[in-house]
Amino acid sequence: MAQKKDYLGELEADKIRDAETATQRVKLYLLFASDRIKKIQYELERTTRDRMWEDRLSSLFNAFSGCLDDAADTLDAALDKLEDIRPAIKEMDAKTKEFQLYLDKLSAGNPDLPKFKDALDDAREATQEAMKTTEKAAKAVPAAPVRRKPS
Repeated sequence: MAQKKDYLGELEADKIRDAETATQRVKLYLLFASDRIKKIQYELERTTRDRMWEDRLSSLFNAFSGCLDDAADTLDAALDKLEDIRPAIKEMDAKTKEFQLYLDKLSAGNPDLPKFKDALDDAREATQEAMKTTEKAAKAVPAAPVRRKPS
């Protein structure tokens, strides 16, 4: 049985465990990473912040990084097993670019940046690494065969 990741909820861990293909697992990790981004946005937009705000934000950034790291690891492992991961590569390419834009925007002009800069830097690094893994996988996986119409 796979080890439960501490940044995943039980339902999320079950979904990962139940996914039959690497592509499904990668897409789930990306979905969970997107969810963490939404929660980060919510926390940053809050007008009232309790004393746990910084810890929550840091925890969300770490969970985001964990999701991306695991998506990249899953992609790598599938590549070694010669699985068809073209859909996962396409999804990961699109999502990591989207994540990168958001994280860059956060690091550019957020007044609260000093409170979460380290966690943000880690998230940006995880995103960069995921992008490199995606690029490597895209080069290693041959293009889909072109189907010709029967004459």
